[in-house]
Amino acid sequence: MVLVKKKNGKLRMCIDYQKLNKNTQKDHFPLTFVNTILEEVLGHELYTFMDGYLGYNQITIAPDNYHKTAFTTP
Repeated sequence: MVLVKKKNGKLRMCIDYQKLNKNTQKDHFPLTFVNTILEEVLGHELYTFMDGYLGYNQITIAPDNYHKTAFTTP
């Protein structure tokens, strides 16, 4: 864990998850390209909006995996 000073002077906590990522099962369902999504909705009258900003880093983690993302500091 390291603290990095942001442009506004506040600190951001950063954690290196490289070792964990090497042991993580890869996703076989990659995100769709934006142009593919736009082609799918072209001509439809109903659209929806999903808030990606407030949902950022809000992913579900199985309880038996919590310890893999936890850390302590002195």
